[in-house]
Amino acid sequence: MRAPGAVSALEWSITELHYQRGNLDAPSFAGGGKAGTNILTFQHAGGWKYGDNFIFVDFIDDSRQDGFNDDDVYGEAYFNFSLSKVLDAPVCFGPVKDVGALAGLNAGADAKLLKYLPGMRLSWDIPGFTFLNTDFTAYIDGSRGAGSGGAPKEGDSFYIDANWSYPFRIFSRGFTIEGHMEYIGERTNEFGGKVSGWFLAQPQFRYDIGSEFGYPEHVFIGIEWQIWINKLGDARTDENAAQLLAAWRF
Repeated sequence: MRAPGAVSALEWSITELHYQRGNLDAPSFAGGGKAGTNILTFQHAGGWKYGDNFIFVDFIDDSRQDGFNDDDVYGEAYFNFSLSKVLDAPVCFGPVKDVGALAGLNAGADAKLLKYLPGMRLSWDIPGFTFLNTDFTAYIDGSRGAGSGGAPKEGDSFYIDANWSYPFRIFSRGFTIEGHMEYIGERTNEFGGKVSGWFLAQPQFRYDIGSEFGYPEHVFIGIEWQIWINKLGDARTDENAAQLLAAWRF
């Protein structure tokens, strides 16, 4: 049963299932090397009366039984409260069309990872983009650490992210370039070891193949390119990998 007003408060919603396949690197602390990796992703984005949210959960398994990416689960959630909507008045300047208060959460099963990301979002009014945001948050570790059988607990740091979607057409066919780029600052783990700051970019190039069969904007194929400098804080692992992508939008 829906709460009164729940339907009217929902402004838009996009839910997708993704399948990706590529040869991904394990960081040196997990043995190094590459492995064929399958990722099934549930992804949801939606807008409501006071802002918007974005959630994804990855189910990950690779071809090596080494304790890394073996039937693992990882997810992130971000809840943005638009100041323009909350205050019922425009909060904008120059090309910035809105400012938001952002609350994020990252969690991983095998590593027993838990991160809190409080901060702010700038939403940009740039011609051609469906959306373009830049996020600035703290990166606060709430993990229980190695003593609980997880990854070592880490000091706190900061997080900067740009996320976007840019649709375009070639010979009347629909395409998008979408994804995000992030930088997370250096920190130290509970054993005094250095966790290097990392840069991660995951742009997707999508073709709306569903339009060929009468289902536009429902079935997509393409490539996700993963560029990860200092993967998972490991200064000895830089990744540059293409992954095949298929997506189904509900």
